[in-house]
Order: sequence, then C-alpha cells, then structure tokens
Amino acid sequence: MTMYERLMAETEAERNELQSLPIIRAGAAGQVSLDAYVAFLTEAYHHVKHTTPLLMSCGGRLPGKYEWLRSAVAEYIEEEVGHQEWVLNDIQACGGDAEAVRNGTPRPATELMVAYAYDTIARVNPVGFFGMVLVLEGTSVALATHAGKALQQSLGLGNKAFSYLTSHGSLDVGHVDFYESLINRITDPEDQACLIHSAKMFYKLYGDIFRDLGQRFLPAYGGAA
Repeated sequence: MTMYERLMAETEAERNELQSLPIIRAGAAGQVSLDAYVAFLTEAYHHVKHTTPLLMSCGGRLPGKYEWLRSAVAEYIEEEVGHQEWVLNDIQACGGDAEAVRNGTPRPATELMVAYAYDTIARVNPVGFFGMVLVLEGTSVALATHAGKALQQSLGLGNKAFSYLTSHGSLDVGHVDFYESLINRITDPEDQACLIHSAKMFYKLYGDIFRDLGQRFLPAYGGAA
C-alpha cells in the first residue's frame, strides 16, 4: 500500500461523513437557496484567501530534507494566487455585496479551520498542512463541478456566478494526481502520522463549516428554506 492509499484508507470514515452531510447532498441535488449559496461562497472566500499565505508559510518551514516538497509548494502557489477573487466575482454575479464580504469576517467554523492550519504549520509540523490540501482539493473534485451544474440550473444563474465551483472542480483533478505523487514520497513515520491526523482533523473542521450552513439554511434544522 502506498502512502497515498494508506492516507485515503485511514480517512475514509471522516471523508464519508463530510460527503453525507445534508447541506452537501442538497447542494449536489441543486436544492439550496440563493442565500445559502452566497453564504457558502462567503465562507469560501474567507478560507481561500489564506491558501497562498499558508502555502508560503508551509514552504518556508519545511526542513532541508523536503527541498523537493518546497519546490512543489512553489508550483502550488503559482496555481492558487488570486483564486479568492474568483469567489468575490461569483458573489457579485449572484447579486451579493462582494466588497462587504472582502471587508467582513468569517463564521467561527471557518475561522477555526484557518487557525488550525496556521497552528499546524507553525507549532506542530508543516507537513500536516497537506492534510488540508487533501480535504479541500479532494472535496472539490468529488463535489464541486457536479454541485455547480445542479445549482446553476436550479437557481437560474449564468456561468459568471459559478466560476469558483466549476473551475476548481476541473482544475483540482490535475492537482490530486500531483498531490498523490508527492505524498507517496513522504516516508518518515512521524510525518506520515501527522499527515493522517491533520487530514482527519480538517475533514471535521471543513465539515463544521457545512454543518453551520445546514443549521442556518436547511428547513430540517429549523433554518430558512
């Protein structure tokens, strides 16, 4: 079993729990409101804007034995710079106030996930950041493109309102292949254990963002229709 296969196997339960959340199932079926979609984009902005700073921090803290991984981080940075602006453009296309989102603050679940990422890099082990990469990019490939098409049809919005979801879903397919090749080169047992632990944590923390959205916008939770 490769390290990537081990990582996927040991995080299967957490991944399945995330993907089975009611708000994610509703989104994939195109059954959420415009307000809920804009709320999702708002939280996406508040974590996507940290992707490049987190990658920079991770790259700077990797030890010399991971020089090859630092080079890969530099490639990731080139790909990820400015993606938060895609999210703001989508919010604007939905009739939302992009500048208010830019100048606003995230919900607690989003703030905690971002804080955990910075803390993992600075205090624990920069390799742990790749647990966040697994969760965010893997979720994009599994759900984003499909959900984007379903929501676009149900909400009657144009392509300009879905640039983040649709482009990220297709873009991250290549990223996941690249990611797998990197993870398979991590052989240090402590680094492997940290990566698995952080991935489990990020599945929970990212899931909490969607649990919060469900409580606010799904009728079954008492939220808005």
